[in-house]
Amino acid sequence: MADRYEMRLPAIRLQQGAQHIYCFGVDGKRIHDFATVSRVHRDDDRLQGYQRPEVLSHIRAIRRYLESDSPLLPNAIVLAFDERVKFQPSAPVGDLSYSVVGELIIPVDEALPDEKKPAWLVDGQQRSAAIRDADLAQFPVAAVGFIAHGEAEQRSQFILVNNTKPLPKGLIHELLPDTTGHLPVAYARKQLPALIMTRLNASAKEIGTPFGGRISTPTTPDGYIKDNSILKMIENSLYEGALYQYRDPSDGSADVQQIELHLNYFWTVVQAAFPEAWNLPPLKSRLTHGAGIQSLGYVMDSLTEGVPAAELPGLDLEKTISRLKPIVAWTSGTWAFGPDNVRRWNGLQNTPSDVSLLTNHLLRALK
Repeated sequence: MADRYEMRLPAIRLQQGAQHIYCFGVDGKRIHDFATVSRVHRDDDRLQGYQRPEVLSHIRAIRRYLESDSPLLPNAIVLAFDERVKFQPSAPVGDLSYSVVGELIIPVDEALPDEKKPAWLVDGQQRSAAIRDADLAQFPVAAVGFIAHGEAEQRSQFILVNNTKPLPKGLIHELLPDTTGHLPVAYARKQLPALIMTRLNASAKEIGTPFGGRISTPTTPDGYIKDNSILKMIENSLYEGALYQYRDPSDGSADVQQIELHLNYFWTVVQAAFPEAWNLPPLKSRLTHGAGIQSLGYVMDSLTEGVPAAELPGLDLEKTISRLKPIVAWTSGTWAFGPDNVRRWNGLQNTPSDVSLLTNHLLRALK
């Protein structure tokens, strides 16, 4: 077989609004000749790819099934093609104007590295891996493809395709900042907070940044602060707190650099006030726990709302936050919320009621 050739597959082009999708069959053994799985990673702090890591046990189970008698995989895999892939129409299907029969023409170059191949697996990663590894000469599968204009559109489609599946939230959070196109309302609201969180986490190379490398994400697995805790803190402040001043509510745009400066300044003060608690994971510190992160986010809003980042040094936040030391129990001791409400240091949970309880406790101490 030649190193470079065109794979021509009978296909039906369906029109959905202004978009086209292509339905076709393909030998699953040959999918990896032209398609690749992009596992999410970072290159020079820039997000690359969008797929979840392969689950080896699941792949082995699918492979055993494929090698059994009469296997059946009726669900279509989903592929995002780049513009090197073409469709050559032949004739409409009957009188249906939205459905056209033709050939999908896929260029194959066996010398290309994976990241240069013309197709990306959006859904069906584990099935395709199992077919690739199975002891079978061939295994045709149903496939649906679309031609995407850039990787940002591929990411958008990946999120939408997987929206009804148990896709890891952390993976979605990492994808959101680099995603364009229509998104569900809940995801669209988190897109700006996710961008800010990513910038905070990527600042590990900078000296003195409190969050750098500490937020747990698929590309920062050694982080110990839950990404969702940071997202909730940022989102609340953007829509109702101190960070609102940097956001234009009419179009959703924001001065991300000033937001980053504001957050880094306040949380550097927190880090300096409680260095031991800040360097411990949530199981050993309620400061890095969801309850602590969210509660101190509300404290930040109370102390700095309406104050630009450049003017924060004038607030003497170091002195203010130090006043919390006698009444907190981040890593040991007890929380004295009232005569009839004393809890062990780790008795606080990441629930709305406990976050509210801790927030009020901290704010009362600062009045």
